[in-house]
Parts: sequence; structure tokens; C-alpha cells
Amino acid sequence: MNQEYKTGILYAAAAYLLWGFLPIYWKFLKDTPPGEILAHRILWSFIFMIIIVVAVRKWQPFIEECKRILKNRKQLIGITLASIVISLNWLTFIWAVNHDHVIQSSLGYYINPLVSILLGMIVLKETLTKQQLFSFILAAVGVVNLTISYGVFPWISLALAFTFAIYGLLKKTVSISPMFGLTIETMIVTPIALIYLFVIPDSSIKTEVMFTASGPLLVGAGVATAIPLLLFATGAKQIPLSMVGFLQYIAPTIMLILGVFVYGETFSAAHLLSFGLIWMALIIYMTSANQKPRRRRGKSQKTS
Repeated sequence: MNQEYKTGILYAAAAYLLWGFLPIYWKFLKDTPPGEILAHRILWSFIFMIIIVVAVRKWQPFIEECKRILKNRKQLIGITLASIVISLNWLTFIWAVNHDHVIQSSLGYYINPLVSILLGMIVLKETLTKQQLFSFILAAVGVVNLTISYGVFPWISLALAFTFAIYGLLKKTVSISPMFGLTIETMIVTPIALIYLFVIPDSSIKTEVMFTASGPLLVGAGVATAIPLLLFATGAKQIPLSMVGFLQYIAPTIMLILGVFVYGETFSAAHLLSFGLIWMALIIYMTSANQKPRRRRGKSQKTS
């Protein structure tokens, strides 16, 4: 294992660890309305990213990238929709955490890879193997089981899974670096965030945000958003996609542990069965994904 590979694993794992512990951060802001938290998250993420762009002397390339996207209608629509969808994902996650649905949030991010493959099949016309199709059926049974057991459709899990999967799909339409991508995405929705903050009564932005009890945490939401994304972008470039796929389950596993053992959310036999089915589906999916490259290598060795 070379040094670059080790460094890539370290960066990507650090990103997923931070994402996994993110519910703790939002819990400290439980008394702040989710919409206001989201608005601050967008605003301070944009400001933090601008500072980074300037600090690494990428301001001119960033301006050129903005001009390029403005001239390309398809990419402009793609990144605008991506910024809206990721904002909805953030809002859903913040609301879920602060309304004691950390376990359901965890379930959403376990389901997310399977939803991404499903969208790839529907939108990009990608083909599925029998193992992948079976993994979808198992995951669907798990979701149905929770719905029947509690009489409540797990909309939070599915909303998180689908918004993040759609975000990933939209990002495929825009060729842009992660640093510039996050900066432009937050720049697009920052005007909406500012309007919201100045319109709502008693907004912390109008009561000198730095001097309120939750002020530093609201400002820090930008850092809490940007740092893991930058770590992930750095690490993902240095390791295979299969390793990224394996590491991504760190975050929902930490969320599940937090939900059960720290925040005391109910984890019943129905939850265990549903999670078990989804874990089994993920194992089948990962196994089938890792088998395909081996078959190709085998064929290439025979022809060479």
C-alpha cells in the first residue's frame, strides 16, 4: 500500500467520521428553527469557501469557471438544481436530527447507494445484475417492514436518500472541481438564505449573530459543512471507487450508534429486521460491484 493510497483512505475516512458525528453539532442548535440553521449553513459555507478560494490563490480561475458555467445553459441548470436539492437534503437532515429521528437519518444514508444505482438505471439507462436487482428487493422489503410495523412511512429516510442521490446525478452533468462546485452551489442559494434571515422575525442575523448564545455555532456551520467535503474530495482522488463505497458506511453507522446509545431513540425488533435486510442488500451490492472488475481483468489477461 503506497503513501498516496494511505493518505487517501485517511482523508476520506476523516470526512465520513465528521459526517457521522454531525448530528451532535445540530443537536447543540436544537432551539434554533431548522430553516434558520439551514440559512446560516448556506451563508457561512459560502463565505468560508470564498476565503479558501482566495487563500489558495484560485480567485481568477474561480471567476473564469463562473463565466464558463454562465455560458453553458445545461451546466448552469444542472448546478442550480444541484444547489436546491442539496439544500433540501440539508434541511431534512437538520430537521430530522433535531426532532429525534437520527436512526431514520442513518437508514436514509444506508439506502442512498442503492437509490443512486436505481436512478442510474432509470435516467442513465445503466443495466443491473441479478445480484443488484435482488439487493433492491431486499432493501424495499426492509422499508415496507418499517412502514407496516409502525404504520408510518419512513419519509425522512427516503427523502435523504433520494435528494442526495439526485444531487449526485445532477453533479454528473457539471464538470467542475469540488472546491469551485461547493462555492458556486452555496453562492446560488445565498441570496435566498439572506432574504429568509432578514424577513423572519427575531432572526439571529438581525440580533448580532456573534453575540447570541448560538451565534458562533451558526457561523461554524459553514466550516462544519465545508471541511468534510474538502477532505472527501481530496481523499476520493487517491483511492479506488470500491474503497470509497466501503468507507461511506462509516457515517450512517456512527449515526445509528448515536441515535440508539446517546440519544435513546427506539430501536425495536422491527428496526433490527429492516436494518438487517438493508445491510444484507448492501453486502450483496458491494460483492457484485467488486466482482465485475475481476471478470474484466480475467478476460483481458486471456486476450493478451
